Amino acid sequence: MKLATFNINGVKARAEVLGRWLDTSAPDVAVLQEIKSVDEAFPRALIEDRGYHLETHGQKGFNGVAILSKLPLHDVTRGLPGDESDEQARYIEADIGETGLRVCGLYLPNGNPAPGPKYDYKLSWMERLRARAAALIAREIPVAFAGDYNVIPQPEDAARPDAWREDALFLPQSRAAFRRLETMGLYDALRLRHPEPGLYSFWDYQAGARPKNDGIRIDHWLLSPKAADRLTDCWIETAPRDWEKPSDHTPVWVELAA
Repeated sequence: MKLATFNINGVKARAEVLGRWLDTSAPDVAVLQEIKSVDEAFPRALIEDRGYHLETHGQKGFNGVAILSKLPLHDVTRGLPGDESDEQARYIEADIGETGLRVCGLYLPNGNPAPGPKYDYKLSWMERLRARAAALIAREIPVAFAGDYNVIPQPEDAARPDAWREDALFLPQSRAAFRRLETMGLYDALRLRHPEPGLYSFWDYQAGARPKNDGIRIDHWLLSPKAADRLTDCWIETAPRDWEKPSDHTPVWVELAA
């Protein structure tokens, strides 16, 4: 089973890119971030006409996440537990068919400017994510947390790490919070297969970042132990970043044994 995470940066603005990607790459499951659409305005036909089941958790003009799957989606939940006052659409979960796999799609807060309330929200959101991950891992089921984490875990995950030293994506507290997810039992899928530097999932639109490969890796698959046992491959698909009117992110894939 092949699964991908893709920050689409506006489902309506990138409808052509998304449709082309689904046709050419054909994921079994895809997790989207920054759909930037309320649920009722989401262009469902773009997904469903291609044979996918679709669940969304949208918000007007900002944020928003979705899961699409060739298999039915069951037990869908929206919103990250732990803060009933949080109205930002950043999290969705679903069981994938009868595979036993639960996929959790997330769009973690950016956190800039830091320090400040936006950074405090980022760190508290990461702690809520850790609590949710602990609850799911305790169920001893395969779980995959996929999405735009807005965290550069290591210096090797940036072409120019010094340029990000004061950014919320690379501050020590952000990286420490990411490490806590790993030390509690989640595995960075890409690093299980590819320890080498120079692998990026985001390139800014400005300053010729993509031609220079001046990128960062902020889109991740974190797998529970039972999901990691199923991992057969993980890779970054860079081609969509070079299409016309692309997202500034590109898809990251995992392949899991059935």
